[in-house]
Amino acid sequence: MRVLLVEDDTVLGSAVRDQIAADGHSVDWVQRLDAASDYIHAAPYELILLDLMLPDGLGIPFLKKLRGSGDVTPVIILTALDQISDRIDGLNAGADDYLVKPFDLQELTARLKAVARRYSGNPNPIVKLGALDIDIAARSIAREGKQVTLTAREWALFEAFLQHPGNLLSKNQLEESLYAFDSEIESNTIEVHISRMRKKLGAGIIETVRGMGYRLEQP
Repeated sequence: MRVLLVEDDTVLGSAVRDQIAADGHSVDWVQRLDAASDYIHAAPYELILLDLMLPDGLGIPFLKKLRGSGDVTPVIILTALDQISDRIDGLNAGADDYLVKPFDLQELTARLKAVARRYSGNPNPIVKLGALDIDIAARSIAREGKQVTLTAREWALFEAFLQHPGNLLSKNQLEESLYAFDSEIESNTIEVHISRMRKKLGAGIIETVRGMGYRLEQP
C-alpha cells in the first residue's frame, strides 16, 4: 500500500514514516499542504495520514477540498487537537479515522489496517485463493496447511494484487505500490519479487501478460 504522510513535526514524522515502512508499505512524507496537493496529483495513494496544523494552512479545509473534488482516498487525521468538537469536525469533513497525539505506533498500524480492509470491501480479512488460506489482518499465508513467509516487500506486492483480484496491473503500478518517490528502483525489481513469490505461493498464482503486466488468480 502506498501512503502519503502530511506532518510537519520532524520527530513524529520520522517515527511514523519508519513504522509504516517497517509494516511493508511505501510512504511519501511531506510537511506542507501545497506539497501534499502536488503529490496527490502525481501519484495514486491508498491512504493519507493528515495533520491538522501545517505551516501553510489547516487540514480541515484541505480535506473538505479533497472530498469536494471527488477524491475518496481514505484519510486518517493525526493531531494534538483532542476536543470532541475537533473530532466531529474532522469526521464531518470526510476523515475515516482520527488519532490524537501522542499515540502508540502499534495503534496506528492497527487503524491503518482496519481502514484499508474497509475500503477493500473485506471487513473479515480471510481469503481463499487456490491452495492458499490468507489472513490479511495477521499477514499470514498457509499453503496446503503449511505457513508461507513473505518478506515485507513481497507482502506489499501481494497486497496490491489482493486489492485488485483478476485485474491486470502494469509494472509501473506495482512499482508505485512498493516505493516512495525518492527510492531507487532496479529495472528488474518487480520480476525478481514475483519470481520469488511464485516459488513460495505456487507458479500459477500470478499470471504474466507479456508486455502488459501481471494479474493475480481470482479468489
